[in-house]
Amino acid sequence: MTEAITRKRRSGGRSGNALRRGTAAIDQLPWCVPRNIDRPTEPLTEAGVARLHDTAMTILEEIGIAFLNPEAVRLLRAAGCRVTGDNVRMDRAFVMEHIRKAPPSFPITPRNPDRRIVIGDGHIVFGNVSSPPNSWDMETRRKRPGTREMCRNFLKLSQYFNCIHFVGGYPVEPVDVHPSVRHLDVLYDKLTLCDKVAHAYSLGKERVEDVMEMVRIAGGLSHAEFEATPRMYTNINSTSPLRHDYPMLDGWMRCAARGQGCIVTPFTLAGAMAPVTMAGAVAQSLAEGLSAIVLAQIVRPGAPCAIGTFTSNVDMKSGAPAFGTPEYMRATQMTGQMARFYGLPMRSSGVCAANVPDGQAMWETEHSLWAAIQSGSNMVYHAAGWLEGGLIASPEKLVMDCEVIQQMIRYMDPMICDVSDDGLGLEAIREVGSNGHFFGTQHTQDRYTTAFYQPFLSDWKNYEAWDAAGGVWTPERAHATYKAILEDFQPPAMDPAIREELEAFVTRRKQEGGAPTDF
Repeated sequence: MTEAITRKRRSGGRSGNALRRGTAAIDQLPWCVPRNIDRPTEPLTEAGVARLHDTAMTILEEIGIAFLNPEAVRLLRAAGCRVTGDNVRMDRAFVMEHIRKAPPSFPITPRNPDRRIVIGDGHIVFGNVSSPPNSWDMETRRKRPGTREMCRNFLKLSQYFNCIHFVGGYPVEPVDVHPSVRHLDVLYDKLTLCDKVAHAYSLGKERVEDVMEMVRIAGGLSHAEFEATPRMYTNINSTSPLRHDYPMLDGWMRCAARGQGCIVTPFTLAGAMAPVTMAGAVAQSLAEGLSAIVLAQIVRPGAPCAIGTFTSNVDMKSGAPAFGTPEYMRATQMTGQMARFYGLPMRSSGVCAANVPDGQAMWETEHSLWAAIQSGSNMVYHAAGWLEGGLIASPEKLVMDCEVIQQMIRYMDPMICDVSDDGLGLEAIREVGSNGHFFGTQHTQDRYTTAFYQPFLSDWKNYEAWDAAGGVWTPERAHATYKAILEDFQPPAMDPAIREELEAFVTRRKQEGGAPTDF
């Protein structure tokens, strides 16, 4: 990783040599899958971990989780759980036995194997914004319903930036495409405009099965090859408090059965859908998440699973969700500590409540991203482009966030802390002594182009020079960068025969009606 992130190169949309070949829009860090070299922040004592664990297990044993899916209930009953209607209770020994079957890390390999990522094992990967119904940009300066064109633009940005490792759900919901076929159009766009890890919404049989088949086709894989190792993933949310709904469980079980990545992320807002105390909200979140992982292990022992956290607080004056708060940061750190206790990879998010890409948007998002690093998160959802608590996606915000993510990747480069002879530079210190400077030393000349992070968006000019150059504010610079990337973008290569097969599949499924829109 070190060599990759210290040699700054440009990279564009093409696959294969694209990871090493440049384009002209910006100078960015090359592709790498970073490792988090810091010790995680662990706010809980050993006794605190034990109490959180005991509370989560007590919830599962005595209160139970509602599974609103008859097949899930049948499987859990057959495995030995106590079932009353749709309420399922499970003993702690049973829970621990099953979650130990989940691997502590797992790879996901997309159609371009050079874009393979690892979930767990000290790695941290970042994804784009997913699922907002609206977009906002500097041209319109207003909130607009998402369109397929804007969705495609976000996919191009997500492909272009090397610091975006996976492409989550729809980066903005294209509401101009009918819901029955929306997944077909967006996944076709995603698989042809991107060669990174893709996602399937667990919203019923047809959507999940269609996406798995499209990912298989795009990779040129047999069914056996597709199921031999994760090629994609799904993410489900519990319907807090203490409930998993029918369509998400359906997709969850289908992905688990075929060995694809399964991420469960309870959405627990303290004071609304969970106790007002953060420890109580985390305990509830753990119970909800672990119960789904147990189900996945019953479906397929060893199914690759990660536990997610989306525990934050509400504004008690309005009831609106708040993100990037001190409480959000601590909840993320506590969940990370518990994920390590359970031996599971963890997903968190880069989120904010701001409505436009302003100062509030950046400090709240950066707090969220730092919490991800401090917690030892392995997968960071919504890391770039998120606004208004997930109701708006902004291309300018995505560009601004990628500047921050790149700096965090550079921060994790172990070469910054190099204490070899070269790193310590003792001979350069001896050469300069107390009467000179280091600009002209060979030690500096050999390293000056790669010694420090160079931003693509930040403006380091003084005020007078900045003002003379037009006084362009950061979101305006981000807008210009976004437009330059779109103009420069080249989609990754795809075999024409595979593209034709994808097109034929989409056409056939549309003729068949796509997916039902009611559950």
